[in-house]
Amino acid sequence: MKKIQIGDMAASQIVLGVMRINEQGKDPVAALEAAYAGGINFFDHADIYGGGECESIFAEAMKKVSFKREDVYIQTKCGIRPGIAFDFSKKHILEAVEGSMKRLNVDYLDSLLLHRPDTLVEPEEVAEAFDELEKAGKVRHFGVSNQNPGQIELLKTAVKQPLLMNQLQFGVMHTGMIDAGIHVNMTDSGSISHDNGLLEYSRVNKMTIQAWSPFQYGFFEGVFVGSEKFPKLNAKLQELADKYGVTPTGIAVAWISRHPANIQTIIGTITPSRIKEVCDASDVVLTREEWYDLYMAAGNILP
Repeated sequence: MKKIQIGDMAASQIVLGVMRINEQGKDPVAALEAAYAGGINFFDHADIYGGGECESIFAEAMKKVSFKREDVYIQTKCGIRPGIAFDFSKKHILEAVEGSMKRLNVDYLDSLLLHRPDTLVEPEEVAEAFDELEKAGKVRHFGVSNQNPGQIELLKTAVKQPLLMNQLQFGVMHTGMIDAGIHVNMTDSGSISHDNGLLEYSRVNKMTIQAWSPFQYGFFEGVFVGSEKFPKLNAKLQELADKYGVTPTGIAVAWISRHPANIQTIIGTITPSRIKEVCDASDVVLTREEWYDLYMAAGNILP
């Protein structure tokens, strides 16, 4: 599997998100083993997943797997407070990290992301929290989630550490970052930039985009792979899956990986067979024509 350099981390292009690791009937150990066997060395958490339960379940599973904690990268997110909304205060960041580290049973986090923008953010407070966490050796790398260039630049007025990652919803059925760039200087709906050139900003500033919900259309409206609502797209996914000897799901990930922005894709399945099918397709490199064919099969138009 291709590795992406993020700071000093040689991170797998595919990330296993563990938001659903607490689902009944799932085998967390088998899921982690399948991921690692497929080349995944990066695991994504958030303190709110399962109310913290997902981090605890992951920690218990890590005691039983065949690989060591030092063999993988563990990332978590903080900043969403149930009943409060968003909180990037120094106090909350420090308390959230302590809580996550305890539940994850680790003495350091490879990366910490600020989860969903807090409009009441004081960059100086974030900077103080990051400085303390870095100095104490508790967090090695920092980033954000769901933030636009202006919000990132605001943080950078005080934060000294490089902001290396930004988690964003992205996939062949969620292409706003691409649409606006393709429709520059047009007056159609595709020309509307909702994020101020976020894709280009990320590439210029060497920020790794981590694509979440890559198989969803809309905002958690459903999975497009195999859905009868999207016959043209699924026909093209199947055609390419047959060509490359993988599954349509694998092709949907290959579409993201083909972009030169070096995007990581976060998959949220805890089913070993599903993890394997994505990993098995990780070396597929779509041609430029195939990439644009899928883009247009998803209902997009070119000017």
